[in-house]
Amino acid sequence: MNARVLDGEIITTRLDDVRAYEGVRTRRILAFIVDYCIVALLTIPFAILVFFLGLLTLGLGWMLFSVLVPVVAILYIWSTLGSADQATTGMKMMGIRLDRLDGTRIDGLTAVVHSVLFWAGNVILTPLILLVTLFSDRKRTLHDLMLGTVVSRSGR
Repeated sequence: MNARVLDGEIITTRLDDVRAYEGVRTRRILAFIVDYCIVALLTIPFAILVFFLGLLTLGLGWMLFSVLVPVVAILYIWSTLGSADQATTGMKMMGIRLDRLDGTRIDGLTAVVHSVLFWAGNVILTPLILLVTLFSDRKRTLHDLMLGTVVSRSGR
């Protein structure tokens, strides 16, 4: 058993410590804004590439503009959230990370599914998905509950 005593309280893992969730909701929103800006900036060079590809293919390549932003966002999520850090660049800046409750590492596919469920939840429920964090344990959102994940402070 990995139990340890902290301030008279028995803590079994880092995810059982309530201090790992202090300020997570606000940090998560700010990290999303930072990541949104990063994806927008990463889209620019790919858009230039698609433009020239469209010129070379007499306009046929310009159809890639319709999937450009989702593809860039998925590649960004796959390579950052699915990495060993288990955090996007915005999440690292805010000091949070995504963890699985069973203790295994987040892989690229889980990271992408996590983000797709987030966007699907936003389309259906608008920003009301944040209300779930007010009533759930560990301030988990709906897509966290579905995937068995949790966002926690990385430094605690």
